[in-house]
Amino acid sequence: MTTASVDERPDERALAAHFTARVAAEQRIEPRDWMPEGYRRTLVRQVAQHAHSEIIGMQPEGDWIASAPSLRRKSILLAKVQDEAGHGLYLYAAAETLGVDRADLTERLIGGRQKYSSIFNYPATGFADVGVIGWLVDGAAICNQVPLCRSSYGPYARAMVRICKEESFHQRQGYELLLRMMAGTPEQRAMVQDAVDRWWWPSLMMFGPPDAESPNTRQSMEWRVKRHTNDELRQRFVDMTVPQAERLGVTLPDPALRWNEERGHYDFGEPDWAEFRRVLSGDGPCNAERIRRRRAAHEDGAWVREAAAAYAAKRSAGETR
Repeated sequence: MTTASVDERPDERALAAHFTARVAAEQRIEPRDWMPEGYRRTLVRQVAQHAHSEIIGMQPEGDWIASAPSLRRKSILLAKVQDEAGHGLYLYAAAETLGVDRADLTERLIGGRQKYSSIFNYPATGFADVGVIGWLVDGAAICNQVPLCRSSYGPYARAMVRICKEESFHQRQGYELLLRMMAGTPEQRAMVQDAVDRWWWPSLMMFGPPDAESPNTRQSMEWRVKRHTNDELRQRFVDMTVPQAERLGVTLPDPALRWNEERGHYDFGEPDWAEFRRVLSGDGPCNAERIRRRRAAHEDGAWVREAAAAYAAKRSAGETR
């Protein structure tokens, strides 16, 4: 008789069956609950990547704070970048409930062992980019993230409720800026169209590879970590964005884009997946710069972390006397 593996032991099978039943019944999994190791690893990967994306995503817009055209625009942009920092902190805290350390996650990021969203490896070359990032990038984020408010993992779902409220506001801010610019001079309208031309396809790539090439989607949906496939979310984003583009008066750079009466959705062209894979692997326009700046910020902030740790230890020692 052979010895059963750990995964085949009756108690493990019972725990796994109980977990599966809870997920199927739309019950939240909490940090102290038993969970399969694969579920935990999937969440660590996804939540960490999400947190890294929020922190790295501060860079392209943050570069425009000093040169924004008015005090109002500076304050709006500063508030948005601060929000993104807060989103990263919420998500790192959620990741820590899975037994990982945020310092280790940061080391994995700056060491190239964890990814962030490919969209943030593109440069913001003009102030119109700030509006287009708010409209398209945050709009794509909302499509992707609102279903995560119903994720099966409690800390992640609760963090997403707060994040989605703020992302929705960011999207409206970006759209309002573009409306103002499109009502301005021919030069301003040209700036907006140029930014749309550059950010449209990277925004479609934000949802990840096609379903047929996505190795994690099926299992993530079975575990209710995700609620929709990459292609479903991409279609939802296109359907939402085309009427907004028409209202703005900009042209989306896709000759295949047209309404399909039979499907009840817009048809659209195929993103350049070779470019997507190249950028994701580290060969995008700003990959090296983004990581270099993140590494420098982490190293420059070492003294703050050390001082905070020393203060916390001193306070803890005083309270235990």
